[in-house]
Parts: sequence; structure tokens; C-alpha cells
Amino acid sequence: MNYSKIYENCSLCPRNCHIDRTSSFGFCQSSSQIKAARAALHHWEEPCISGTRGSGAIFFSGCTLRCCFCQNYRISSAAYGKEISEQKLARIFLELQNQGAHNINLVTATQYLPSILNALDLVKNQLKIPIVYNSSGYEKPETIRLLKGYVDIYLPDLKYFSSELSRKYSKAEDYFEIASCAIKLMIEQTGAPVFDSDGMLQKGVIIRHLVLPNCRKDSITLLHWIKEALPDKSYLISLLSQYTPFYKSHEYPELNRRITTYEYESVLKEAISLGLVDGFMQEKSSAKEEYTPPFNLEGL
Repeated sequence: MNYSKIYENCSLCPRNCHIDRTSSFGFCQSSSQIKAARAALHHWEEPCISGTRGSGAIFFSGCTLRCCFCQNYRISSAAYGKEISEQKLARIFLELQNQGAHNINLVTATQYLPSILNALDLVKNQLKIPIVYNSSGYEKPETIRLLKGYVDIYLPDLKYFSSELSRKYSKAEDYFEIASCAIKLMIEQTGAPVFDSDGMLQKGVIIRHLVLPNCRKDSITLLHWIKEALPDKSYLISLLSQYTPFYKSHEYPELNRRITTYEYESVLKEAISLGLVDGFMQEKSSAKEEYTPPFNLEGL
């Protein structure tokens, strides 16, 4: 099936621009031409994703959110990258597999979904490793349903509970409403996490949450929602301490610092008290700029 017609009246994300992206740009700052900034083995995902050989991560340009603290702002907001064809993307999938990647990791891919599905169709009989959909969580139900049969592992963010925070920091007042529904659908689609004999995730959902400065109460509210709304043992959780002031953080004094040990450990303590212990935590030393990959067009 050729999915490219979707671009002509684009409603791939909750912004519902309905713009003809074959001749213009959507809110995501993307046309219908795939653009990416890096395709290489990536070693800084969760251990069950990166493993010993790395995740085959493709970082796509553009984004459906406008997070003021985005560490990948150079490609998400400035839309830096190189244009590639569907055929080239399909070859990149195979090249990453040949390099030993544990999986193919599609990072911020929603805006190019029609092209990505076409590329996956070209090589679906040759790919033997899982497909990871690495997402902001801001996804329409229709998008998640479209991914059924293509994606094995979902790696969504769950950034905020508060609509005030999501409006202020990501220009998406409806973020929690959208992301919470999307995550429920992701879990329905994959089922409980499945690992291979080496401990590598083959199927399932990892819910990521980045603890922000001065937002620990919102983080704790999110943890309670996860516990109450999602089936036990149906997902993994990853609590991130790596927040580093990037991009426009300086415009928001309350965000213009790294998180404290107290902030992160209070959120972690709450997760443990709720029994949310299947997953990952980070050392505070993870809050370093060098953990942002170099967007140097490698692999493209």
C-alpha cells in the first residue's frame, strides 16, 4: 500500500493542519520529503534497547511539539537535516541491521510516517530485528492504529499531566489528554514486554518521563495516573534525570537549571512506593550535554 496521499491533506498529528505538505510545510516544519540528521548505532537508550551493540537510531528532522527545553532543537525546531528518498531510507534500515543494531529506532518520526511505512514495506521481508517507535507521546489514535504490524516496541514520552505546563513549555495544551490515550493504545497493541534470552526487548512499551525543575509534583501526579490507569506488568517505566537547560530554557527562569538530587529522588521514591519498579532510573551524572548525539548527517 502506498501511504503518500496522506501528505496532501495532512492530519498525521493532533495539530490537524490539513495542509498539503507536497507544496507547503506543516506545524512540524516539514514537507512531504523525508529529512533526517543522523542514522547510526546509538548507545544511550535504555539498556534493553541499546544493549551491547547499539540501537539503529534514525533521527528525523522536524517535530509536532515545541518544547522550549528540547535537547535536539537543532533538528526539531530548526529542522536541520538531509533530504532522503524512501528507497534510501529502506537501504539505511538494512545497513543498520548489517552493522549489528539490536533494533531500528525511529526517533520523532510521526511527520514522515507515510514515507516510513512505504520504506518499511520495501524491506519488510529482510528486516529481522524489532522496530522501535521513539515518540513524544503526542500521537493520534489513528496514527497508532496505522503502525500496527509495523512497530514492535513503543518508546513514548509522558511529559506532563498539567495542561498549563504543556501549553507553556510545549505549546500543546491537550498534551496529556492525547498522550495518555496514545499510550493506552500502544500497550493494547503490543501486550506485556517480551525479552529475548539476552535481555533485549523484542516487544512492548517503555514509558519515559523526564523530571523537570520545579515540576516534581506534576511528575508524581503522572506516576499515580500510570499506576491507576494502566494494567500492571503491561509496560516498563523509565524515569529520566538528564534534563539540561537547552534551547529556550533561559526564557523560563524556573527551567533554567538542572534538577536537584532531591527533586529526582522524591519522584523516584514515589514510583517505588507505588510499586512502579519494572523499568529504569538514571544517575544524576546523565545530565550532560555530551549525551546529545552529534547531528552530523552520519549514515545518510
